[in-house]
Amino acid sequence: QVQLVESGGGLVQPGGSLRLSCAASGFTLDYYAIGWFRQAPGKEREGVSCISSSDGSTYYADSVKGRFTISRDNAKNTVYLQMNSLQPEDTAVYYCAAGSCDVVAGMEPYEYDYWGQGTQVTVSS
Repeated sequence: QVQLVESGGGLVQPGGSLRLSCAASGFTLDYYAIGWFRQAPGKEREGVSCISSSDGSTYYADSVKGRFTISRDNAKNTVYLQMNSLQPEDTAVYYCAAGSCDVVAGMEPYEYDYWGQGTQVTVSS
């Protein structure tokens, strides 16, 4: 059974950090690009970052560039999203997904085949 499970979300103060994990089971992550999306209440799901399967090249949305870092550990079948300097506008449910990653054009939800259940990130004082 193909499954992606996110963890690491929580409540953090503005300026704080969190590291999200995306663990895969039922398939090998290194054959897929992995993306992180987020969805805030009342807003559309937006692509945050993705990492390619081939050479590890990455894409970041402008809103998180310089603050978030995506990485993958194929031996652990896990992808991480290190989030620093978090701000209230980063509050959302964060999802990881397996699909494709265009480091120039960005990422769209329809390009991803498998999704996790999401983890809540709340940035508030």
